[in-house]
Amino acid sequence: MEQVLVTGDLAIFMPMFGAAIVTVLPGTLSGSASSYKVTKKVACLDGDEKKISVPTTYIAPPFVIPGMGNLKIKKLASDQLSQKTKVMGKKLMLKGQFFEAEFQVTTPAQQPAVPSPIPDATPMYSGKGQFQPTNLFVTDKG
Repeated sequence: MEQVLVTGDLAIFMPMFGAAIVTVLPGTLSGSASSYKVTKKVACLDGDEKKISVPTTYIAPPFVIPGMGNLKIKKLASDQLSQKTKVMGKKLMLKGQFFEAEFQVTTPAQQPAVPSPIPDATPMYSGKGQFQPTNLFVTDKG
């Protein structure tokens, strides 16, 4: 039984995104189940994870001059959505194990070179993350 996620819970991204190493900053969930509250906070529904976009820096050796991009949740794992409980026609988001994440490059990291640095040509990197819930008691009973 997994904890129900609520407004204010954190999405914690792992630092390794394939060849890229990102500066890890958490994303904060904002729930949309206005009619369903857990510990006086609005619960999160399937799709609320798409609102998270965390700007941060990265390197991807040999591109060691830092670049910029955004951390996002690409896809929830099957254990991160309620199996039976629905609110407003959508499944509740649950802590679960790991979600699929992506890092979308906005300013490429660069490799030092003469006469000018060489930019990283990779537009996106894949990684993982997990949720850190504040609600420790309300779970989905499956």
